This record gives sequence, C-alpha cells and structure tokens, in this order.
Amino acid sequence: MADVLLFHHAQGLTPGVLAFADELRRSGHTVHTPDLYEGHVFDTLDGGIAYVRKTGFGTIIERGEAAAEGLGDGLVYAGFSLGVLPAQKLAQTRAGAKGALLLQACVPVSEFGDAWPRTVPVQIHGMDADESFVEEGDIDAARALVASSPAAELFLYPGDRHLFADSSLPDHEPIAAGLLLRRVLDFLGSV
Repeated sequence: MADVLLFHHAQGLTPGVLAFADELRRSGHTVHTPDLYEGHVFDTLDGGIAYVRKTGFGTIIERGEAAAEGLGDGLVYAGFSLGVLPAQKLAQTRAGAKGALLLQACVPVSEFGDAWPRTVPVQIHGMDADESFVEEGDIDAARALVASSPAAELFLYPGDRHLFADSSLPDHEPIAAGLLLRRVLDFLGSV
C-alpha cells in the first residue's frame, strides 16, 4: 500500500479534501493531510487566493516541504490545485518519491528543476474546459510533462469545474470525481 502526502487546495483543508483522503485510507493507503493554512478554511476560491497572496506562495510551498520532513522516503506526493505546488516540487526534488498525483493543476517542470525524474510516475487530472486549468497554462504544462516522461499520464474530464473532486464544494461533479478516484486508486495500487 502507498504512503501519500496529500495537500489541499486554495480553500483550505475542507471536508471534501478530508473525505477524499478517507477514501484512499479505506483502500488501505496511509494518507497524511497537513494543513498549509494553519486552520484557515475559506468559503470561496477568491478568499483562499487572497490568503495565499498575503501569506506568499513561497511560504505555502515551504510549509509543504516541512510537512514532508520526518515522513521518510517512498511517498506519493498529491495535491489539489494550489496543493500541486508543494506536491510537484517534492516529487521532482526529494529523493525517493514513489509517484505524484497532480489534481486540477500542473506547473512547468522548469519551475522546480530541469526535468521530471524518469523513475517517478505521475498522473495529472483536470477538466477540459476549466478556465484555471486550460486558460492559465496548466494543461500545456501537463502535456509537456507527458511528452517528456514515459511514466506520465494526463486525464481530461468533460466540463468547466475546477475543484470537481472536492465533495464539499459547489464545483463537485460526482461522475468525474468518481472516475478520478478510481484512476487514483489504480495508480496507488501500482506504485
């Protein structure tokens, strides 16, 4: 079974993120869900983004790196949207990564190094008409990552919702979220 470090999105450690972690645990995986916001949870994406801008993206990434300390090697790094930043950085730069799950976001590999580690499998998930994923360049970064690594997969779901896998938010889309969960569980079973 996999040991997963799962980072929340810009609205914080919501009940939906915790429910997703619980689904992974029910399948036998160990899941760590650090709170990068020190207890803050926001009702809107705009509220969460305002908090990140005030706190600093670098600070959020540093909090993610600190959460990995003491957990040892062999982790799968996962993140929802904003949480992809620390997850992707750790998967690319921390020795011993078993895999990465980049949910609703992907940044260019060059943000954290020269190339994606060839031995680290990665899944990227997003909706094909999500403004945040498509218009902000995440889909392009995801396609470039898939083109550069034989262990990378991109899954696109029909729709325009951003945080569609968080069951506690209005963006939740049960069919796409269910398929994403099945693919994530298959991935975790293979690493």
